[in-house]
Amino acid sequence: MQIKINYKKEVEKMIRKLKEKDINIVMEIWLKTNISAHNFIPKKYWMNNYEFVKNELPKSEIYVYEEEDNIYGFIGIRNGYIEGIFVKEEHQSKGIGKKLLDYCKEKYPKLSLNVYEKNYNAIRFYNREKFKIIGKKIDSTTKEVEYDMEWKKK
Repeated sequence: MQIKINYKKEVEKMIRKLKEKDINIVMEIWLKTNISAHNFIPKKYWMNNYEFVKNELPKSEIYVYEEEDNIYGFIGIRNGYIEGIFVKEEHQSKGIGKKLLDYCKEKYPKLSLNVYEKNYNAIRFYNREKFKIIGKKIDSTTKEVEYDMEWKKK
């Protein structure tokens, strides 16, 4: 006998809204991932913004990816704007970011985000996920070049 598994239902079991008790784990992922992915920005920048982000987080929709009571990543989104996708470094390139993004693609007809020009892995990921670069600007706080990217449901 063959058992059919509904992939979408299985993924939905792994993705859920942020709970208050998750905040410290999510913030640890946020800090470590930002420092690692943005080695062209001083570590102090991320550390100085930690408390601000921690206070702002609940103002967005935050979805966590969880397996066996362990949070491995999360996505923050506000009005179709992706504030970030963060996956623990040791769990990157295992489809978690894509699952979080696909979850949001089901909820929104259009998504946008900003990504640093020097964050090559993120740009490759978003290009693969059909995001298009629609603009370019200098981030006023870091003085780094950022791309505006957008995805639209067909």
